[in-house]
Amino acid sequence: MEFTGKVAVITGAASGIGRAVAVNLARRDIGAMALVDMGEAIVDIVADVNKGAGREVAFPYRGDVSDEAFRRSVYDSMSERFGLVSMCVPAAGITRDDLAVRVDKETGKARIYPVERFRQVVDVNLIAPVYWALEMIGRIAEDRAARGLKRWQPSEGMQGAIVFIGSVSSQGNRGQISYASTKAGLEGAAATIMKEAIFYGVRCGLIHPGFTDTPMVRAMGDDYIGKHILPFTQLGRLIRPDEIADAICFMLANSAVSGELWADAGWHAPA
Repeated sequence: MEFTGKVAVITGAASGIGRAVAVNLARRDIGAMALVDMGEAIVDIVADVNKGAGREVAFPYRGDVSDEAFRRSVYDSMSERFGLVSMCVPAAGITRDDLAVRVDKETGKARIYPVERFRQVVDVNLIAPVYWALEMIGRIAEDRAARGLKRWQPSEGMQGAIVFIGSVSSQGNRGQISYASTKAGLEGAAATIMKEAIFYGVRCGLIHPGFTDTPMVRAMGDDYIGKHILPFTQLGRLIRPDEIADAICFMLANSAVSGELWADAGWHAPA
């Protein structure tokens, strides 16, 4: 797909991978981008992206990505102002890490991971990205139907592209029962969406980043990173967000790319 003139939606765009994708797309002459995040910082991020691009290309939308009405309002706004959204990178995500089962040394009682915390991570990391993607596909499908088009033909060129953000934790990682489950769940979602959405000319892929230098990873602490991440990373350092963003843009642009891409810097979890 060509980026010039296209309209994109990026969630989790105030920091980390989402922000890096926005900067990268702006350099590639994307037409317009909705940058979505919960925090107030999204307004300043948009200003920085636009300043770097030398044009008004990014637009801020602040809200909860798991809120259905908010999601629809973002797509409505972008479609009315710039035309059909055809690229989606739902990068918003959270961690609520803890051991699945922990035994209290004094009482001997087992405490299992709180189900409400698990549901929260599933809502943000699995359900929300899937529905941000489906929202785009649905609108592309409606547009095609309105123009009398049915099954997509290769001669039309790609009509849209989605890249989900997985994780090396999808293979299992100690202390990440909820996070790992959601990232593994995205594998099944992406594979299913790819089989269905190609009917409308929309591709869907999934990237599995290794430990990337983002606020989420830095929150683990330097001691944890030094002991439990870097020794098992062949690259010997955290991945830069712009490295992952470059890979995501490659996946968006190259029509031959589908399925999963591992950008893990050679990280392998210890037993």
